[in-house]
Amino acid sequence: MPRRRPLPFLFAGLLATAAAAAEPVLETLPVREVSVFKDGHAFVLHRGTIPVAAGGTARLDRLPAPLLGTFWVGGIDEGRGGVTVAGVTAAQARVRVERTALTLPELVRCNPGARVLVTEIPPADRDPAPYEATLLEPPVQSAEELEALALPGEGPKLPVVSDLVFLATDSGTRVVPLARIQDITFRDGPATTLGREELRAALTLQLVRRGADGAVAPAAAGEAEVGLMYVQRGLRWLPSYRVDLDGRGQARVALQATLVNDLVDLDDVTVNLVVGVPTFVMKDQPDPIGLDQAAARLAAAVDLRNDNRFGNFYSNAMMSQTPGMGGGGPDPQPTEPEAAPGEKTEDLYVFRLEHVTLARGARLVVPVATATLPYRDFFKLEVPFVPPADLVQRLDPRQATDLARLMAAPKAVHTIRLSNTAQAPLTTAPALVMRDGRVLAQGMLTYTSPGAEADLAVTTAVDIRVLKEERETRRVPNAQNWNGEQLARLDLAGSLSIKNLRGKPVEIEVVRHVLGNVDTADAEGRVERVNVLEDLSLLGQAFGPDGGARWIGWFNWPPWWRQFNGAARIRWSVTLEPGQERTLNYQWNYYGR
Repeated sequence: MPRRRPLPFLFAGLLATAAAAAEPVLETLPVREVSVFKDGHAFVLHRGTIPVAAGGTARLDRLPAPLLGTFWVGGIDEGRGGVTVAGVTAAQARVRVERTALTLPELVRCNPGARVLVTEIPPADRDPAPYEATLLEPPVQSAEELEALALPGEGPKLPVVSDLVFLATDSGTRVVPLARIQDITFRDGPATTLGREELRAALTLQLVRRGADGAVAPAAAGEAEVGLMYVQRGLRWLPSYRVDLDGRGQARVALQATLVNDLVDLDDVTVNLVVGVPTFVMKDQPDPIGLDQAAARLAAAVDLRNDNRFGNFYSNAMMSQTPGMGGGGPDPQPTEPEAAPGEKTEDLYVFRLEHVTLARGARLVVPVATATLPYRDFFKLEVPFVPPADLVQRLDPRQATDLARLMAAPKAVHTIRLSNTAQAPLTTAPALVMRDGRVLAQGMLTYTSPGAEADLAVTTAVDIRVLKEERETRRVPNAQNWNGEQLARLDLAGSLSIKNLRGKPVEIEVVRHVLGNVDTADAEGRVERVNVLEDLSLLGQAFGPDGGARWIGWFNWPPWWRQFNGAARIRWSVTLEPGQERTLNYQWNYYGR
């Protein structure tokens, strides 16, 4: 039994065989499916049948710029007797293309053998003297000759055509610089299609076939079905909602998606819109298969990491998939984007759009889903905390203006609370709130799991009057000592008076954010304390902009601060009849210099 050669040596032999054979033309492998993430990455799947040249090679004109480790290619019918991809090469390749001749040199090149009347630019003291001639092929330095003369590593070359015009005349072969020709008259009309070679980035696939005995040989000339997949930046989707309130506790929630395609042409493709936060550990590392030029072009054209138009609003998951979430409505035409049922995959939620056609550089807005969700009206009053007095003096004018807005008189906000009774989550996205065909507001929905609730602000409630009063009740100098630094304790008391002027009962959720240590809160106020000992940035995570914590990063906080102080929320739920007023009292203490 003959000994088999190791695959690496066999593969080298196959490449040598391929090089000796005629190079196949570039083929396009169509995109069949893409999975699109909201952060701008997309998983792209190409699949199709391509011609295979003698020696088992096939070349593709699509050179992606994938993330490192996400590029995979293979034969569709791999296995015993099937075609397998033994290797893929990315390089600049010479390709012969057909172009329309637009200039005189191009017309001369694509009309060898043509009978012409040539007029040259005469000397200053003579008139033009046209003469009959036949165009001949000009000399060409071949690509092989140029590559043989080039230094190692310079890469592939293109043929260089002489800028001289060779003309067969009755007296012999006349050689004229192209710049001396004034005009040419073609006796029989010129050909206008020029075949020439160009350099293009291409993928060369080396295809092999494994026999029943396990032997490997180059795939025969003909056709093979192959697939190509990778993750690349350049295609994203942006969700948005429309929330129509009926005034009786039911809201029709419609979701649409905007596809932003700066990656690849899509023609009747299945698009999976992915909900969730994927992890791509190599998101900043391009795969070498993409070549540096491709990655640089994409980064210059579409840098979604620094795309400030969208920011981080769309970083979470989205809601249901099927139109009507389980029924209703006529079936769309098969040539139009069509939503299909979605499914949960691990921590991601995916729904499908069938028959999507979208050219690179284009944008598409497509309806995705509708659902009827229960909601209830209530009012939310949030009173933020502000920086300590010893830090306020360090503010610049811009920060001081921002802080003044934060300290303005608190106002209750009319809010709707949606109960997500669907089987899929709501995602972080802008939401247009409407009632009876009129726009009430635009807010921001945040990620809401099935079974959870989401709050959506509608408008400021001017007919709910709010009065805040706070005062210092006691001061104890030198109450604490921190490494020789004396700290005073301030005891403070506050009250929030709320009056209902709407003419009908209202439900109000009140939140007072406190910087310091809460002592008491009446009227069944619930106190929630935050641990700031480990990381002061937890204030920003816990309270967010409404809690006043956006200014946490403005200051270098003294090391003693978190040892004696904290941060908390006090929550109340209040129901007020028309004209009724309620006062909520609380006390806290604070250590400072």
